[in-house]
Amino acid sequence: QVQLVESGGGLVQAGGSLRLSCAASGRTFSSYGMGWFRRAPGKARDFVAAIRWSSGTTYYADSVKGRFTISRDKNTVYLEMNSLKPEDTAVYYCAARDLSGGNSWYPGVDYTYDAWGQGTQVTVSS
Repeated sequence: QVQLVESGGGLVQAGGSLRLSCAASGRTFSSYGMGWFRRAPGKARDFVAAIRWSSGTTYYADSVKGRFTISRDKNTVYLEMNSLKPEDTAVYYCAARDLSGGNSWYPGVDYTYDAWGQGTQVTVSS
């Protein structure tokens, strides 16, 4: 069973940086797609970034391109967030999709993911 545990959230001033981590366990993740989503208060859950573990191919929401970077190493997925804005304030969730057996995956679509972490709060003050 896949387990995902996020960490690294916190309070930061606008313009600052944070690095989120998602520790993944329970599988070999070389055949997985991994994503970061976020949910701001009163809003729907939005796609942030994703990475295909095997190739390192990355995908980003337009709102974070050039500011956020997703990466993976061993069994951890990272989200480096720079030039943070108050509108980046949200609970950030890590998600995983098993791509073995030809399973389809739409990186920006939350219902294509199989497993989710509990989330970590990011608050950006102005």
